Amino acid sequence: MRSWQRLVLVVGLALVASHGVHWVLFAQVLPNPYRIVEGWAQLPMGRQMGAVGKVAIDPDGRQVWAIVRCDRLEDPARFGDECRDSKTDPIIKFSPEGKVLMTLGAPGQSGNGPDHFTSPSDVVVAANGDIFVADGHNDNGNNRVVKFSKDGKFIKAWGKGGWAPGEFHALHAIAMDSSGRIFVGDRGNNRIQIFDQEGKSLTTPWTQFGKPSGIAFDSKGQIYVADSESDDVQNPGWEEGIRIGDARTGWVNAFILYPWGDPRQTAGDGAEFVAIDRDGTVFGGEPRPRRLQKYVRVRP
Repeated sequence: MRSWQRLVLVVGLALVASHGVHWVLFAQVLPNPYRIVEGWAQLPMGRQMGAVGKVAIDPDGRQVWAIVRCDRLEDPARFGDECRDSKTDPIIKFSPEGKVLMTLGAPGQSGNGPDHFTSPSDVVVAANGDIFVADGHNDNGNNRVVKFSKDGKFIKAWGKGGWAPGEFHALHAIAMDSSGRIFVGDRGNNRIQIFDQEGKSLTTPWTQFGKPSGIAFDSKGQIYVADSESDDVQNPGWEEGIRIGDARTGWVNAFILYPWGDPRQTAGDGAEFVAIDRDGTVFGGEPRPRRLQKYVRVRP
């Protein structure tokens, strides 16, 4: 039995004595101890929610910061291109005083050198200020992790397109746990890869979290992985949602199922980004449905 099957199903055999001996097979899916808070994210002046490109929690542990791509558009052909002619006022957070602190990459130019990116999808900053960029959103992009010093100087890069350990296929997330390990959402390969800060692989890739689009951690050593892409074509046997587990062992212990998912479709409707506040409330950013969902815990 594959590892994901052991994680998703708790299988037991019960012996029943009635007109002889019968074996009964039963299965229990992972629990979902959360419920959606409907309609909580309201924008000012009646503005409709656009595609949510990222969600994070303020250092105070309570305020939610979300990157929203311009206006809500109903034309599916414009997904990812919402801002071309938008009149929406943007908000860009630089420093408490509004000063631009640093720029990485070359605006309007793609490349694979130390000064360029092709399709950067996420970034994480270490305690010492080192910066790690997931550069590889596109299938045929750079497929690498790029490390910079706190002052923006290129240090190193690792990874290339492929399926072997240390290789990537459409990086979509990068995060760091409390011990400083780098978790990379290798979405095209349906796995998470874990490295030290020098790019050394620390364990075999984790496949039990589905097709990872977003990764976050709470203060209790739990990892939260948003899977917005699993379906019968890209990752058969899996469903969209947010999987929660032990960040040390990788053992999955809960699953917030995306209630509108259809494994026959390849639209990628679920949460791509996930964040957790200090009370354990989970927030999922959904670009294509253009929603910012809030999930509260309903039982221990």
